[in-house]
Amino acid sequence: MALYYSLYGRRCRSLVGWFEPREARLLSTTMVRDAPENVKLIQESLHMVESRQKSYADRKDRDVAFMVSEKVILRYFSMKGVLRFGKKDKLIPRYLDPFKVLLRVGEVAYRHALPPILLGVHSVFHVFIIRKYYEDQSHVLDFSSVQLDENLAHKEESMAIFNRQVQKLSWFGFMKALE
Repeated sequence: MALYYSLYGRRCRSLVGWFEPREARLLSTTMVRDAPENVKLIQESLHMVESRQKSYADRKDRDVAFMVSEKVILRYFSMKGVLRFGKKDKLIPRYLDPFKVLLRVGEVAYRHALPPILLGVHSVFHVFIIRKYYEDQSHVLDFSSVQLDENLAHKEESMAIFNRQVQKLSWFGFMKALE
């Protein structure tokens, strides 16, 4: 320890530097006798902490597999100031449009058929980002009932008028309405 003291001007903080050589010989028998018990105690504590952390990680683990040509949606993670997938930070969707699975790459990654607008994006995504797409037929619009003319325009007709009210406001009435 004299070398450490001469280099740094203070005693070493490790456990080795806490005892003088004579004291270490006196404590060595008790330390050797207690060492296996201390090692077992430390191993049990580490195992307990490890199992607790593993239980936290297992809650998030999903065993998911997708079939080829199945539709999936991609989770969108926004970062401030970064333009991803052609979307800006405000009013972005949580998931991107449904894409077809082309190929399984490894155990946890899939290659997708991306549209030409996403040409610069890598087409392989981890299972963490992918969610299964459940197609809802009630959201699909039926265009057979729409009548189009030669200009590809249509006339909108109102179904019903529930309430009609005519109000004439003066400047003071307008200011009162704002309050």
